[in-house]
Amino acid sequence: MTDGSSKGEEIQRLFDTVPEYYDRMNRIMTLGRHAAWCRDVARRAQVPAGGSLLDIATGTGVIALEAARRYPGATIHGVDFSEGMLAGARTKPGAEAVTWQFADANDLPFADGTFDAVTHGYLLRNVEDAERVLAEQFRVLAPGGRLVILETCPPRGLLRRPVALGVKVVVPLLGQVVAHDRRSYTYLEESTLGFMSPEQVAEILGRLGFVDVAWDRRFLGTHMIVTATKP
Repeated sequence: MTDGSSKGEEIQRLFDTVPEYYDRMNRIMTLGRHAAWCRDVARRAQVPAGGSLLDIATGTGVIALEAARRYPGATIHGVDFSEGMLAGARTKPGAEAVTWQFADANDLPFADGTFDAVTHGYLLRNVEDAERVLAEQFRVLAPGGRLVILETCPPRGLLRRPVALGVKVVVPLLGQVVAHDRRSYTYLEESTLGFMSPEQVAEILGRLGFVDVAWDRRFLGTHMIVTATKP
């Protein structure tokens, strides 16, 4: 999500170019696990009957659409800073159950305490100031609301070097072969290996006032799902 910086504008242009093959690349790169992780994110949101959920950086809408299926009486908003991504989301089956909207994660166009849950996938590695973005999410959550984050993270332990080497080689190569877009997926490889650990994300969440912060790693330690609650 962009705050008007040159990095934000570059990332925005990047995501406007990838909607046609974004879902396919996610399936390939995660060996088919991406959809299951998104279902898990929606499940962990625990939206109450008649409640509301905001999915930020919704992309092609995988999490938002799963939330709409899981919580049929809830109000679901899917927001993104890429009009190209939103256009793709609006064409999917069930899209009419979600309110799709352009929005900047640094300055969400919603009142304090609006949502019972906030979710996002692969947002934080693409922002200039993760703490500012998470503070906005704290603001729009209602008391007792749940935050669920799906993100990449650098591998650790004995697998760190071989997994990192695999990411460096395989991700740009897949981008070239499948999407004919090596440049975009070279950025993805760099942002995956350079992003924060779950412990670092948890530290920020605690500093902002979130409680019950927990996480687990997936896919050889290269992905994480983090949950937290607003008191």
